[in-house]
Amino acid sequence: MIFSDFRDFDLKRLPDVRGSYKKHVVMAPYTWFRVGGAAATVFRPQDHEDLSQFLLQNSEEVPVTIIGAASNILIRDGGIPGVVIKLGKNFASINFKNNSVRIGAGLPNSIAARLALKEGYSGLEFLSGIPGTIGGGLRMNAGAYGKEVKDILIEAEVIDNTGNIKVLSLEEMAMSYRHCGVPKDYIFLSGLFKTGKDVQPNIQKKLDEIKARRVESQPITERTGGSTFKNPKGYKAWELIEAAGCRGVSIGGAMVSEQHCNFLVNTGNADATDLENLGNIVQQKVRDATGIELEWEIKLLGLPKDSNLNTEDVSYE
Repeated sequence: MIFSDFRDFDLKRLPDVRGSYKKHVVMAPYTWFRVGGAAATVFRPQDHEDLSQFLLQNSEEVPVTIIGAASNILIRDGGIPGVVIKLGKNFASINFKNNSVRIGAGLPNSIAARLALKEGYSGLEFLSGIPGTIGGGLRMNAGAYGKEVKDILIEAEVIDNTGNIKVLSLEEMAMSYRHCGVPKDYIFLSGLFKTGKDVQPNIQKKLDEIKARRVESQPITERTGGSTFKNPKGYKAWELIEAAGCRGVSIGGAMVSEQHCNFLVNTGNADATDLENLGNIVQQKVRDATGIELEWEIKLLGLPKDSNLNTEDVSYE
């Protein structure tokens, strides 16, 4: 079997689960860009054990894609074959103990920061400036405003492609700038992070400062996917993009943000192909102008437009 063979298949080929399966789910409403094709199947596991059993019994080796808040991804217009796993509320726990906190992979970063404020714990404020979930932050070593996930991480709980749950130390995860060395087919379940007690006014001040900086510098009210390209060593991606004359450049309904040119924006009628093509053009212009290769920070998922899934009886979850 090849990846595209799983564009449409009988759910009877999948393991029995306590969670839910749904076929032909249009994913655009759940992505920050509001674009993209359908997922062949979405699986919402009931809990860790349900997810473990699914992976263990996936004898057909149906391809699996894990999606969190879909904030820093671009789902191509042809959709995602196989099974998309979405972690729900049972994967979004948070527990403070002494000077650490264990946070489930499904919890949004912004909520984690707000709950830390409520409990009087500091150190997580920078998470409020990172769209997405804890799991996504672990996968890419997300960062903002001078801090990265690895700066506060102690260990992470993961599940491998055969359903085995493991605990990995920070050293074992081999994290670096926007990179995590954990195998791509591992799924994050939770992270244990360093934190400390502080009075709420101090924490609130830091959160307010981060919010003000975001509002001033980023198109946070637009349909966007966050930072598009990683910063090359010694450079800032937005400066290279601006120097190449790409600020405000558009294709179809996709545009390079006027406010922050390392953000691509869906102005209202873009599709995923417009956004990907625009990103490719930005890469080419920067390469021509500077000789520097920009690397996508946004994750590109799924099949191109000419490989559309069968979307008869499409579900909108």
